[in-house]
Amino acid sequence: MRAIGRHLSVDMYGCNFDNLDNFELIKTAILAAIEEANMTLLNLSYHKFEPQGLTVLALLNHCHISIHTYPELGYAAVDIFSCGDYSRPDRALLVLKKVLKPEKTKTTNFVRGDFGSQKDMKPRIRISIAPLRRVRNTSAKVWSYLRKK
Repeated sequence: MRAIGRHLSVDMYGCNFDNLDNFELIKTAILAAIEEANMTLLNLSYHKFEPQGLTVLALLNHCHISIHTYPELGYAAVDIFSCGDYSRPDRALLVLKKVLKPEKTKTTNFVRGDFGSQKDMKPRIRISIAPLRRVRNTSAKVWSYLRKK
């Protein structure tokens, strides 16, 4: 079975302060990204924080784009979630990168709703038993030595 959607979670570092605090610029960028990615806008909502910062949410048909900006840090957190095969979240991301001009990005791709092809998304933790066994054996030797005295 195919996955329901793709989710890009992107950290953008080293962005220009003025770009991150400019709602009109980010709104224009999101609208261009929506068009480039073949998505359909249902509603656009935003909140301007004081003294700076924005949260912009584009509610789309079967998906969403959100941007949270921290101009004082030169940082933007971007989420692009897309359902179906017709939309291209990677193209939307390219448009947003072109406008925000980050020096560095970190992108995490999630496959959403894959119904079993992924067993578990938790990181695997391995514990080596050998060091524990060494500690137990050493303590047994110490106790044995102390009892003889």
